[in-house]
Amino acid sequence: MPSSTSVRPPIAADAPTVGDAPTVGVLALQGAFREHRLAFERLGLNVREVRLPRHLEGLVGLAIPGGESTTMAKLMRTYGLDDAIRAFHAGGGGLLGTCAGAIALSREIVGHPDQPRLGLLDVAVARNDYGRQVASFETEIAVVGLDQPVHGVFIRAPRLVRVGDAVTTLAVYDGDPVAVAEANVVATVFHPELSGDDRFHALVLARWGVAAPIGAPT
Repeated sequence: MPSSTSVRPPIAADAPTVGDAPTVGVLALQGAFREHRLAFERLGLNVREVRLPRHLEGLVGLAIPGGESTTMAKLMRTYGLDDAIRAFHAGGGGLLGTCAGAIALSREIVGHPDQPRLGLLDVAVARNDYGRQVASFETEIAVVGLDQPVHGVFIRAPRLVRVGDAVTTLAVYDGDPVAVAEANVVATVFHPELSGDDRFHALVLARWGVAAPIGAPT
């Protein structure tokens, strides 16, 4: 846990309450968490920014955003969120990881066996394997369960180099899986939250057993 001289994260922030809508969380330690929050809010969900284990209470699911995977892992361990998220998942909570979030969820990180990870998704990832920042690109991605492709934004994206037998591939790009799911755990190596199209988040909610209160956008 942090020392007495550490700056503790601020209290989690909730959006204005939306009736009896479920509440989802967005890990807000580091990275692009704001965009996930906005996507869930547009779908009519209550959203809480998660910075401490107690912020997980009462959530139906948690999104782990893109960012810097080693920094995120260290912060999760510092504030006890690694064990808390594992317990949250064991209790039925859904998880979504995008880019660095997919690395955090993975069971194996190629070339980095000592990097902390949650190990809740039976995949192996290779960090930054699509190239550095200058190699970032955007493309249309067909996703199982959606009638029309989603716009995939790849920024220093990891590559899924192994997918376990219990893991379902939801989307493929150039022969490689780029979105996968294992029960109520979903991961993407691209950033659906940057597209302005909330259908992928609605699809994730469905895997969590949650109906988007205002429905998925067309």
